[in-house]
Amino acid sequence: MLEAVADALETHADELIEVAHRETRLPPARLRGELTRTTFQLSLFAEVLRDGGYRGIQIDRADPDWPMGAPRPDLRRHLEPLGPVVVFAASNFPFAFSVAGGDTASALAAGCPVVLKAHPGHPELSARTGAVVTEALRAAGAPAGTFGMVFGDEAGRQVLLDPRVRAGAFTGSLAGGRALYDLATGRPEPIPFYGELSSINPVFVTRGAATQRAAEIAAGFVSSFTLGAGQFCTKPGLLLVPTGSALLQLLADSPLPEPAPLLNDRIAHGHANTRQALLDHQAVRVLAGGGPDAADRPEPTLLVTELTSVRGDLDGLFTECFGPTALVATYADETELVEFATLLDGQLTATIQGEETDPIVSELLPELARKAGRVLWNQWPTGVSVTYAQQHGGPYPATTAPTTTSVGTAAIERFLRPVAYQGFPAALLPIDLRDQ
Repeated sequence: MLEAVADALETHADELIEVAHRETRLPPARLRGELTRTTFQLSLFAEVLRDGGYRGIQIDRADPDWPMGAPRPDLRRHLEPLGPVVVFAASNFPFAFSVAGGDTASALAAGCPVVLKAHPGHPELSARTGAVVTEALRAAGAPAGTFGMVFGDEAGRQVLLDPRVRAGAFTGSLAGGRALYDLATGRPEPIPFYGELSSINPVFVTRGAATQRAAEIAAGFVSSFTLGAGQFCTKPGLLLVPTGSALLQLLADSPLPEPAPLLNDRIAHGHANTRQALLDHQAVRVLAGGGPDAADRPEPTLLVTELTSVRGDLDGLFTECFGPTALVATYADETELVEFATLLDGQLTATIQGEETDPIVSELLPELARKAGRVLWNQWPTGVSVTYAQQHGGPYPATTAPTTTSVGTAAIERFLRPVAYQGFPAALLPIDLRDQ
């Protein structure tokens, strides 16, 4: 069934990309790559199902001499589907995190029916993609009701509160995700809610790295924070650099990309407001870009301040600016990096640009591992590979469920629950728990 959906999306790729381009303003090449990622996710979960290891099978046969002091009964444990899941689609990835995206793919792979709440940023694309998915599942023999869609905030709220729904998944804003989380956990029978909400994804540059690779770091950071017009949840929003480093001037002189349209008016308005609040802050000045522009096509902007100012006003300066704006903060001593890391809230990613001989790294790394779901070494966080070892999650407010991931094959585990069968005859056991 998953492979049938992947094949159907490829068959309708040209049509879907045309609609997506019209509704989201994203370039066709970017959309083509994202659709490929989407079909790959579906196919990768099909491989997971064939392997079968995701079921977590454990068989303990009866043992009258079990050393705990009492006989051990026959116990057989595996993972079973939670039940119907409501998935709230994201706006910034109209394929990979939307109708047929990772949450839908992993829930279906777990054996859970999906009710998809469409994102208002691309309603026509959502409807058309939903029709492709529904028809592909029907043709592959899926039971009626395996996949359905609703439109509108109130419909999404009603589905989340429906007692038949057993879990929710969301990618989006902190405010929206927290409101839905509160609904899910406040039900008479609370359900798990897997929300990806907010992340600044700080980058820590040691003095050694700034000395050895200043030009490389400057180019990499600019490329990463402006990728997709800064509308990636893993966009690095804060770069920490040593005072007096040539890196600062290189950043100031870096060519910034031409302004690109943002996904929709709501995102454009949010970016404009957050950027203006940063510009108005008495400790912040413009490092590069930042000229007047149309709100829906903002000029990429690099701002600069001191790390002491960020520490003194975390709410005002350590804040997510969803769009092509980022903040550079200078520090005098590397010990400030560790001190600042202890102040961080949960992050999807944290990055170290360093040298293996930097003594501060051994202190910094454990602290960042406590605060982020993915820690990077001399790379950039905006590439999130769909693979087996990926972790796309983190402590709150990065997500509402820090023990899970929404990208990679482990995402299936969110929609499964353990069930143990004790003492049953083989004929009554689930097939995968019977003796082979």
